[in-house]
Amino acid sequence: MLQRFFQKDKGFTLIEVLIVVVIVAILAAISVPIYVQYVEGARAADPQAAIGAIYNSAKMYYQDTSEYPTDVQTLTAENYLTIDQATLDQWDFQIVGAQEQLDQITATSTDRMKGGAGRVVIYQVIEGRFVGYGLPSDTEE
Repeated sequence: MLQRFFQKDKGFTLIEVLIVVVIVAILAAISVPIYVQYVEGARAADPQAAIGAIYNSAKMYYQDTSEYPTDVQTLTAENYLTIDQATLDQWDFQIVGAQEQLDQITATSTDRMKGGAGRVVIYQVIEGRFVGYGLPSDTEE
């Protein structure tokens, strides 16, 4: 009789299991958006580096010719710029602006980029900042 009094029940109650499930769901709801933003930021690092190289090459081109290039192909053809083929397969680059001044350099993802086609990373030359895919925005979404 005394032994049965001290015997413990084995297992969890339904309430305990539900509490654990709710806690795991809350943690997942918090961490998944952070992880997605982290992955997008990592994917956006490649076009950011290429845009930096394009911008520096465009400045060198300007010093030599007194005008900015109208497209990235001009920089590549005249040996001012080399971009890895893997980056070119995933992103299309454009120079926007007049020949006297650059306004922005954009990168638009192709269907070969793992994040999907149509993602845009923009370097605003006058403001000196990146905006778009994988970057924190100034406005709430």
